[in-house]
Amino acid sequence: MAISSSRSTLLVILLLLTTFAAFLLPSSHGAHNHRGRPRTASHNYRDALTKSILFFEGQRSGKLPPNQRMSWRRDSGLTDGSAMNVDLVGGYYDAGDNVKFGFPMAFTATMLSWSVLEFGGLMKGELQNAREAIRWGTDYLLKATSHPDTIFVQVGDAKKDHACWERPEDMDTPRSVYKVDKNSPGSDVAGETAAALAAASLVFRRSDPNYSKVLLKRAIRVFQFADKYRGPYSNGLKSVVCPFYCSYSGYQDELLWGAAWLHRATKNPTYLNYIQVNGQILGAAEFDNTFGWDNKHVGARILLSKAFLVQRVQSLHDYKGHADNFICSLIPGAPSSSTQSTLQGGLLFKMSDDNMQYVTSTSFLLLAYAKYLTSARKFVNCGGTIVTPKRLRSLAKKQVDYILGDNPLRMSYMVGYGPRYPQRIHHRGSSLPSKAAHPAKIECSAGFGIMNSGSPNPNVLVGAVVGGPDSRDRFPDQRSDYEQSEPSTYMNAPLVGSLAYLAHSFGQL
Repeated sequence: MAISSSRSTLLVILLLLTTFAAFLLPSSHGAHNHRGRPRTASHNYRDALTKSILFFEGQRSGKLPPNQRMSWRRDSGLTDGSAMNVDLVGGYYDAGDNVKFGFPMAFTATMLSWSVLEFGGLMKGELQNAREAIRWGTDYLLKATSHPDTIFVQVGDAKKDHACWERPEDMDTPRSVYKVDKNSPGSDVAGETAAALAAASLVFRRSDPNYSKVLLKRAIRVFQFADKYRGPYSNGLKSVVCPFYCSYSGYQDELLWGAAWLHRATKNPTYLNYIQVNGQILGAAEFDNTFGWDNKHVGARILLSKAFLVQRVQSLHDYKGHADNFICSLIPGAPSSSTQSTLQGGLLFKMSDDNMQYVTSTSFLLLAYAKYLTSARKFVNCGGTIVTPKRLRSLAKKQVDYILGDNPLRMSYMVGYGPRYPQRIHHRGSSLPSKAAHPAKIECSAGFGIMNSGSPNPNVLVGAVVGGPDSRDRFPDQRSDYEQSEPSTYMNAPLVGSLAYLAHSFGQL
């Protein structure tokens, strides 16, 4: 249809005015230029990445190396394992206490490894530090699995440890050793340990091939033990591991998760067959959407969907559907959305105790899945709502930005990052004066005076992410409030990968 010259002139003027107005308006937060690269980043993701990895040095147990950067820490737990005539020196304290729990430690190693496998190519100078953080954990896991059909799963009596508030360097509580074996199995902790060793074997395949082979060989043996002698470890060790790291979700998820990692690490058809035969029995399609140290179902779904989307393993087609179900549960407004967020800030909120572990693990899965979907040129269909990889990345970025300070309190929940962060974290070593400042021993109960005080922690546990705010975005910053103020290794581990991705995306690495 022909357009009159006057109307044509009017259209041109309107177009010019619109363009001019758009030029005058400030660019939106995180706007993109014509090449799709973000112009601005609201945070220094590179700095946060460096600190998120440095945190693990503050959690080290054992003989510290000469290049230890968290200098207020000293050697600790140097006789660990002697109660059973086995060397269990090393590894990590999981959180703010002085016990070494094997279950969350193995999950930490798995997630650090997955972070490096997906985004290590973007880490530049931090890659070596990330590898060292993994190796500190896997060296210990190799010690813990040195005896066939046995895994030493804990060092320290948690109840007696919690009755004291003392530095790791002063520990005088019993360093009791607990294990799973044929007679008292633990398919959950064994399956997770196999996953950690297999995932780490991929990390070191090029940089240290001999170490990689040792890890993979052990992973295979540990998985055989997990599968052959089935049962949750908290059956036989209930009085020891509960309520701290009770296996609430059972062991089926760890068997599927361990098999998924061994499939990725070995390419052996035995594991693919195992997944195909046992997947449904082990809960592949269950609608449980919390991923963390206890429940690995969602992680296994995302990991196996990669084999279908990227490696084109057609027999794993169903896992894209299983992964999509998880994604759809997170998308606000989608028909099957079950997500809950904090009142004002929009932080994913699932649990009142250490909610940030759910945020960091979910954010990592969103970014990993976005990567796989992009590779396969696919998207997610949530009952007619089309969800693109870009939307998944945007959701993950929003969560990470909240952690780093984009929240109603304008507070970073990573210690040492930004101008305002938690000062009184629930962490013995951080809250008590260091050995350098106070060489004399601080007895078991002597530290409680400091624990209950309002004074800031003298030692900054740089990079530590705490449990976070409540459902109304409130955070009291009290040392006694372990639900909100305690950091943990498994909170940080998945965040390492997310920060590497974001730092690279914003041109900081």
